[in-house]
Amino acid sequence: MPDDKVQLFDAQGLSCPAPIINLSERMKGMNEGELLKMLADDAGALEDIPAWCRRTGNPLLTIEEKDGLITALIRKR
Repeated sequence: MPDDKVQLFDAQGLSCPAPIINLSERMKGMNEGELLKMLADDAGALEDIPAWCRRTGNPLLTIEEKDGLITALIRKR
């Protein structure tokens, strides 16, 4: 998967529900198959991102939390 197809969305500093609202807007502007790497530091994002992916059908490829930073990789369906 080429790096130029991965978009970065840095949601650090945003509080719920802003990370998910902005994630939704970001994904609308992407093409099918593109990847979005999302960074967040709002603890709720650890549950909200997988729930949003299930609801919208956009595959969540990875999600991890380390030292308060949540990193998720999502594919646009």
